[in-house]
Amino acid sequence: MPNSYLAIPTFTEFSQILDPGCYHPLPDDWYVGIADVVSSTEAVAQGRYKAVNMAGAAVIAAISNTLGHSSYPFMFGGDGASFACAPDHIDKIRLALAATRRWVHENLELELRVALFSMAEIRAAGRDVQVARYAVSSAVSYAMFRGEGIHWAETQMKTHNDHHVASAPPGTQPDLNGLSCRWSPITASGNGSILSLIVFPLGNRPAFDAVVKDVLYLLDEDPRHAHPVGENGPLFRFPPAGLNLEAMANRPRGGSLFNARAKVFLTAALAFILDKTGWKLGAFDPAHYRKLTALNTDYRKFGDALFMTVNCNSQQADQLEQMLSQAEKANHIQYGLHRQKTAIMTCIVPSVVNDTHFHFLDGGEGGYTAAAAAYKAKRDARQQTPDAPPPPAATPVL
Repeated sequence: MPNSYLAIPTFTEFSQILDPGCYHPLPDDWYVGIADVVSSTEAVAQGRYKAVNMAGAAVIAAISNTLGHSSYPFMFGGDGASFACAPDHIDKIRLALAATRRWVHENLELELRVALFSMAEIRAAGRDVQVARYAVSSAVSYAMFRGEGIHWAETQMKTHNDHHVASAPPGTQPDLNGLSCRWSPITASGNGSILSLIVFPLGNRPAFDAVVKDVLYLLDEDPRHAHPVGENGPLFRFPPAGLNLEAMANRPRGGSLFNARAKVFLTAALAFILDKTGWKLGAFDPAHYRKLTALNTDYRKFGDALFMTVNCNSQQADQLEQMLSQAEKANHIQYGLHRQKTAIMTCIVPSVVNDTHFHFLDGGEGGYTAAAAAYKAKRDARQQTPDAPPPPAATPVL
């Protein structure tokens, strides 16, 4: 059966995320999956940024190894993920999600919450899920979502448990092949900051679109569009900080964690040598791989809201925050923003000898989780102010 998602034309200008003509409604028989880490704010406060990101990326890895990489729409959310899929393999997907819940609990000591919703019930609730494909390179595109269906499903998951996927039995291991985290933290340039930013629309969509255009215009003053990763790619760290996490992800069912660590260590050592010397090994070209890593990084995306992890100088960051604050006071948007000095990357690499590898970027000291917490703190403060206007009906629930 032809894949209707892959039939959607791609676009290459990020500003086209605001063009309704780029989006296509999902079929009624498709499903939407939502996953998030419970109490992620507390985990981030404990410095467990990498584990939280690993849990979110694990969902995408498990589904990718079930459906095929690039063959379905998904979005990494820092402390979770969202995706959509055809009904053909829904039973296998449930098993993959259940196994991932168990793996996250046993290996990362986090609770992952996951749920599945049919498109028919999302539309019956007055929402929709429309998908576009933003091509970041000739080999990789990322899904963009609009229609408020993703946020509706997330809200339902957090307030009801009738769509939750139960955890698999103890010891169940999902297929997380390709999930890795070997790059060094990406440091903000000069006196700048890495900004984690989430901008939510309210009822006035033209006003929201105008704010997003202003944000993109400001960031486009930078030749790299505020991309935190240089065009030659990130730096390689050895031994990788995420060695244990990667070993746990790629340990065979029933296999030794020591052996898995040794394999990751030796593979990383070889990669480090090739990276530093520039030597090629068969079809693997380390310089090309690093450049594609920069291209294939999801530092900006759209999923019923604008999500960005960007590198800004101090003046840009101040201008951006002032612009957003004014727009929020005018009830055009709601936003959360968090400044930090580093970004971290979590990757899904099916093979190092082709270009279809994915790289998920988040702030290295709180990231999207902290940005969401900042938004919620402002929201709660407004609600406790006696003279504050009531929150708009479109206020998203995080």
